[in-house]
Amino acid sequence: MAEFIPYGRQQITDDDVAAVVASLRSNYLTTGPAITAFEDACKSAFSAPYAVALCNATAALHVAYLALDLGEGDVLWTVPNTFLSTANAARLCGADVDFVDIDPTTFNMDVSLLEEKLKTAKKIPKIVAPVHFAGQSCDMEAIWKLSKEYGFYVVEDAAHAVGGFYQDKPVGNCEFSHAAIFSFHPVKIVTTAEGGVITTRDKDLAERMARLRSHGMQKTPEMMQQHGGWYYEMDELGLNYRMTDMQAALGASQMKTLPANTARRREVAANYQSALASLPFNFQTTTADAKSAWHLFVITCANSVERRALYEFFQHNKVGVQIHYIPVHTQPYYQKFGFKMGDFPVAEDYYNRCISLPMFHSFTNEQQQRVIGLLAEFAAASRTQKAV
Repeated sequence: MAEFIPYGRQQITDDDVAAVVASLRSNYLTTGPAITAFEDACKSAFSAPYAVALCNATAALHVAYLALDLGEGDVLWTVPNTFLSTANAARLCGADVDFVDIDPTTFNMDVSLLEEKLKTAKKIPKIVAPVHFAGQSCDMEAIWKLSKEYGFYVVEDAAHAVGGFYQDKPVGNCEFSHAAIFSFHPVKIVTTAEGGVITTRDKDLAERMARLRSHGMQKTPEMMQQHGGWYYEMDELGLNYRMTDMQAALGASQMKTLPANTARRREVAANYQSALASLPFNFQTTTADAKSAWHLFVITCANSVERRALYEFFQHNKVGVQIHYIPVHTQPYYQKFGFKMGDFPVAEDYYNRCISLPMFHSFTNEQQQRVIGLLAEFAAASRTQKAV
């Protein structure tokens, strides 16, 4: 009987387990030295001077938005082709949300549509949050230039892009953004079970985000010297979005294998691309200035009927596939604000035809050949059915 192949899977090594056990046996389970070690690993991996670890990536988005003063009366723009959290975190700040459609080949924000929307906008967004879909960076330099012209902040949703590169520099270095957020959910390239991090080049912004993740509190040597070692102050309302030391210990251990794991994912992606050259499916176009981390490998079918049939075919054959993403503006919550089907036709058409194939760094060549063989079998059966 064939084994079940998931669409994504974490890989936990003996070294990862040992790191977590060491954390459990230490004097700190939270707000301890493992947090600093993980943040240092992130600063190194993403070439950013500051990194702030949080309990998950949604919290990271929320804190980044809050630290940039997104609130009532403001609007954030992102893409429909993303997970709910990119938009939801803005709503949690009290801000409105709007969307920019995606490019039909890269599945990332269409910068030409962003520019067109800015030219006619009645209200310029406070923040634009481009999403590096599947691990490939958006055209950040072009978005950054528009931010300077129109006066908005840029927060990269880099949840998929741990280990990705843009213009030969790691995604998250924030050369063309005010902040970038990463996710460490189990299906991501690095996992802390749940967790997120924000990178930035702005020292004041990093310090504010660190306060916001912990109730808005600060505790300085000067304060303690004046008032006592117990003393702290809260200048603004914050949240408890702290990461535990166990999570951080796991993340720091996992970061050591990031180069090898992303290299393996690129091999898997190249195998898929080679096989798909002779099959009637399209896949994400890669751009010359971006090196994808390949969190996902997405193909597109001819139409929604074929996609549904392929999804069920894989399920029947014990291969886990997934759909990324249902356009956010089509969700009932967002339709209450006036969004409707047809507002962002490229994202809607993409959603009707997309399917994510298995992609994880422990994916074996034998497993991948089984997936490719099933794709070929489905395509051959479809051709035969159409010919009848």
